[in-house]
Amino acid sequence: MPQHIGPRRFVFVLLDQFTMLCFSSAVEALRIANRMSGRSLYSWTLVGDGGEVAWCSAGIGFKLDSDLEEVTRDDTVLVCGGIDVAAATSRRVVSWLRREARKGAVMGGLCTAGYTLAKAGLLDGKRATIHWENQDSFTEEFEEVTLTKSVFVIDGNRITTAGGTASIDLMLKIIADDHGEDLANLVADQLIYTSIRTDQDTQRLSIPTRIGVRHPKLGQVIRMMEQNIEDPISPATLAKDVGMSTRQLERLFRRYLNRSPKRYYMELRLGKARNLLMQTDMSVINVALACGFASPSHFSKCYRAHYNTTPYRERGAHGAKDRA
Repeated sequence: MPQHIGPRRFVFVLLDQFTMLCFSSAVEALRIANRMSGRSLYSWTLVGDGGEVAWCSAGIGFKLDSDLEEVTRDDTVLVCGGIDVAAATSRRVVSWLRREARKGAVMGGLCTAGYTLAKAGLLDGKRATIHWENQDSFTEEFEEVTLTKSVFVIDGNRITTAGGTASIDLMLKIIADDHGEDLANLVADQLIYTSIRTDQDTQRLSIPTRIGVRHPKLGQVIRMMEQNIEDPISPATLAKDVGMSTRQLERLFRRYLNRSPKRYYMELRLGKARNLLMQTDMSVINVALACGFASPSHFSKCYRAHYNTTPYRERGAHGAKDRA
């Protein structure tokens, strides 16, 4: 990270349909750092493609300070993403990011904007994170990026966050690095932020918390399922790996989740498939293969039974909604 003489300037690039929480959390942390220190430690400017108004996903417009302006190597550029980040990542934004990155500035992506940085080639060979809902599609499209499930990642002069309140954790880390832990703690207190997370923390709730069940073997099996979507493991093998019989595993799932292991596994695979259909341009057959289905017809049958629509109609409906 470069050393800053005078206020450290942040350039917020607001993409269309950006998430207000990830942006406002970052700005508020910087504002409070200035207030608590009694000095102008940080300044910021809002830019975007066109330089007029950027609309967040909540329907609120933000007046931009300028179009995509030139930055210096001392600036920190943070792209703010949100809903349908692929459509919001214009060619002009990608070209601008590539050009400005060559100056050596710190470049970051908040929420889904890790996609925008990756599209510009700025995360090649880097560790990164993105909102958990976009992880499946990101992994399929950007094989040269090492994707993590961390709340935020700082890898050299590249920054990515998982979205939401992760911006607060990132900014507290930056403030602590720039001006010490005491100031960062004062900012956290002002934000009523009592559990500061680091880049070692993961963004999603633990499996027991997510499913509302604290049973170690059940959590272990679900973790194995989540890690083996493309090549599903049979219930018999899953049971054996955790030292149970298949019948015991069946009873465990019925008791706590009111469904069979096979059904639960199918729902996980179909959930990933739906994400890929809605967030990528992958063909339906490639989505089927990525989610462990041997044939498109079997995939379509299972998808329809669960979502009451076909994969093709899901893709078409999503495309029509984006064009509206």
